[in-house]
Amino acid sequence: MVTVKSPAQIEAMRRAGSILRDTLDLLVESVQVGMSTHDLDMIARDFIKKQHAVPSFLNYDGFPGAVCTSIDEEVVHGIPSKHRVLQDGMLLKLDCGAGIDGVHSDAARTVCVGHVSEEKRRLAEVCKQSFFEGMKVLKDGTRLGNLGYAIQSYVEKNGFSVVRALVGHGIGTRVHEDPNVPNYGIEGRGARLFKNMTIAVEPMINIGTYEVECLDDGWTIVTADGKPSAHYENTVVITESGVEILTL
Repeated sequence: MVTVKSPAQIEAMRRAGSILRDTLDLLVESVQVGMSTHDLDMIARDFIKKQHAVPSFLNYDGFPGAVCTSIDEEVVHGIPSKHRVLQDGMLLKLDCGAGIDGVHSDAARTVCVGHVSEEKRRLAEVCKQSFFEGMKVLKDGTRLGNLGYAIQSYVEKNGFSVVRALVGHGIGTRVHEDPNVPNYGIEGRGARLFKNMTIAVEPMINIGTYEVECLDDGWTIVTADGKPSAHYENTVVITESGVEILTL
């Protein structure tokens, strides 16, 4: 069921969003060659708990980390590990959630580790900008197809593909709520978004095919052709004339 949030819930989500913003800023600043993805997970756990918040992803449906740490062809849901060590040239996706006062926030960043190829850097930049292209069309009454079209058309114009099997989502008292929020679509189609609805918009784009597969660990989603992927996400609230981004 799609829910419209109360002013009190939106204010709490602002607090959750600001904590998550600061968490991701800290993680991005902390990334360096030679550290493990487990190190990053511990940084996130400690920081979120110091803010008297909870890591929303930790033990969510059994996920063992506070942060999804996905590298290169791993699209999302990479599991933090002491054995995954960051190397020069990797494209690292950090996806995290923070909860406080009964509501949650969700956001992701793609980080270039050391000196990455120009193609990887451009992939990350296009992914981030595609999110903001989507923000240009969002307001009270916008159809989901318009949002998806804005993201997809920008991505494909730049020569990349949009993952179809994974989408954004509503968010609030639960990390994942209705509606599904695809990063592709047809203008004028889909459900409408209304003022005070809160959603997580998260373009996931690939250098090659948009097809993906799940690894045997049951979590990690990878590109079907083994080519790199990028991910960028923020939690937003729909307003009468646009959006408020809660995790920036």
